[in-house]
Amino acid sequence: IAAMQPSTNWHLKENARDHHTSKFSSKELIVRRGQAFIVTFNGTEQPEQNLTFIAETGPKPSKLAKTQATFGISSTVSKEGWSAVLQSTSSNSVSISISSPPNAVIGRYKLSVQSTSTGSSSPASLGTFVLLFNPWSSGDDVFMPNKAECEEYVLEEFGIIFAGNKNHINGFGWNFGQFQGDVLNICLSMLDRSLNYRQDPATDVSHRNDPKYLGRVLSAMVNANDDHGVLLGNWSGNYEGGKSPSSWTGSGEILQNWKKSGFKPVRYGQCWVFAAVLTTVLRCLGIPTRTITNFSSAHDADGNLRVDEFYDAAGNHLDRAADSIWNFHVWNESWFSRSDLGPSYSGWQVLDATPQEESGGIYQCGPASRNAIKEGDVDLDYDCPFVFAEVNADCMYWNYEPATGKKTLIFSKSTVIGQFISTKAVGRDDRVDVTNDYKYEEGSTKERDIFKKARKKLGLEDKFDPTAPTPQEIDQKPDISGKFKVAGPLEVGKDLNLILVLANLQSDAKTVRVNMTAWSTVYTRRPVHEIWKDSVSVTLSPKEEKQFPIKIPYTEYQQQLTTDNTIQVTALCHVEGGIQVLVQRDITLDNPAIDIQVLGEAKVNKEVDVEVIFTNPIDMEVMDCVLQVEGNDLLRGILEIDVPPLKASEKSSTKFKLIPFETGPKHLLVNFSCDKFADIKTFKMVNVID
Repeated sequence: IAAMQPSTNWHLKENARDHHTSKFSSKELIVRRGQAFIVTFNGTEQPEQNLTFIAETGPKPSKLAKTQATFGISSTVSKEGWSAVLQSTSSNSVSISISSPPNAVIGRYKLSVQSTSTGSSSPASLGTFVLLFNPWSSGDDVFMPNKAECEEYVLEEFGIIFAGNKNHINGFGWNFGQFQGDVLNICLSMLDRSLNYRQDPATDVSHRNDPKYLGRVLSAMVNANDDHGVLLGNWSGNYEGGKSPSSWTGSGEILQNWKKSGFKPVRYGQCWVFAAVLTTVLRCLGIPTRTITNFSSAHDADGNLRVDEFYDAAGNHLDRAADSIWNFHVWNESWFSRSDLGPSYSGWQVLDATPQEESGGIYQCGPASRNAIKEGDVDLDYDCPFVFAEVNADCMYWNYEPATGKKTLIFSKSTVIGQFISTKAVGRDDRVDVTNDYKYEEGSTKERDIFKKARKKLGLEDKFDPTAPTPQEIDQKPDISGKFKVAGPLEVGKDLNLILVLANLQSDAKTVRVNMTAWSTVYTRRPVHEIWKDSVSVTLSPKEEKQFPIKIPYTEYQQQLTTDNTIQVTALCHVEGGIQVLVQRDITLDNPAIDIQVLGEAKVNKEVDVEVIFTNPIDMEVMDCVLQVEGNDLLRGILEIDVPPLKASEKSSTKFKLIPFETGPKHLLVNFSCDKFADIKTFKMVNVID
């Protein structure tokens, strides 16, 4: 007989509903592994029992690599491999239910059917479908028993990412958009552009059943280093030639730009952008994923669980160490089992797409089991020492004399790093603190024991470290203490008022020379521009406390501020006859507020007006004002509106129209920028009704 040319009905609606894939807007069938889907086709003249199906994926499908399966019609679902069960037949069509194994390779498959009775006819193609991970199926490595968590960590397209610093946490909205437009295809082509795929396509595809493998590969592909991945990092404070990292409001635009440019890295990303894009990709493929923000996050470049910071005699924070302590750092957690390590290490796994240190020769990080981090099991795969240091490293602050290269320890702290570790709550727009899932209580004996255990496993206990301070240096006690207190609002556009409080801890008078500096920084605390400096000499009587008010006018810092709105204030106190004391504070200034109002009810396919209101809080004109708006199911793409300049204290109202095309709670994200304020963000929940 001639080769059949069947026409196929993929039952897109019913299958998508059963497989939690209805949010994809695709003409192609998208289903999850380990679960049956229905397909009907006609044009077969053969009795059903003579039909054989072939499902295959990748460039070199093979049974051995589990990238090809051949299966006939059977009466029950196979426990191991693929199977087909007859549903119904009519004179010219057959409906079958096809099941894939819960550990099938994910990706795009070709499905064909062949008649076995004639033995000669070549297989007829039924078309293609995409197979994803299945967190709703108990046999899957990514199985998540809690349905509300599946909804949040796989199906939710809106997120809140936390930033700021430990004294001042703020959150902003993000549109993950994993079901929008072409995102799934871009995620699949991301896998085909990885170094592993380029080196050995068939082997790479055969590993795509394993969330550990895919998580690690994608943590490398989201940054541009090594493999021309999605995003180019830039922490310089100068973002010419691209978009500043803080201006993005969602992953969709970044992924689309990457594809449109012929897969040239998109400029520019910083940690939360890398983490947000990785969240999009992993949720899209069906791996439950969330973003995690760690405040006072250590970047331990040399693997000694210690972070060194250097200051000169004038109190300037020197940018000379590979180590650093970031105001915050954002990474990912993905949920899957760790058959390689054992059941106690399953659950949340840390992945980090920000290019910080090489692992296995390229910029990738994880998956590191969160339980392994908490227990100090830093010898387990992958990259546990680096992640352990991010939340646990000890800090050493040194005085460094550039002329002589001499360094003197000012003080060390073991309780600074890894605070207020945060993620968005399930089903609500709140912050949840997960610090206790990463470590035992700071300062407890258990926490110190785990730290020692980690040092021992890394061979640091027995090795002499010439760069480490001596026990004498660590034990020296300062004669005075100091701190910066905030005295007034921390807002861009207002003068910055602080009070330096110095206290003499001894019962004899002390003479102190205080060198103060303020620098604008990026959120990694890398100094960018000096803003202010001053020095005073003071005498403190026994046990006396003195206050020194500091005022940094807006006009002095306005030109120097980075888009992160961060300023580091330092006072290095040289105490006569005693050790130096370093007083330091990182300030994050708030942007002025912006307000969104939806004027009237939001109904499907009906126009509704939205008003965005901004008042210029400063006594100067603001220019180059641009409003960016995005929101899934509310508008297609990104709306960009130029707003006229605003005089001092002037209020502006910008109106635009939406035509929502889906019901339910939707999020509208707004980003407003002008020459004096960078990236003022807000979001609004819009409930769309029929």
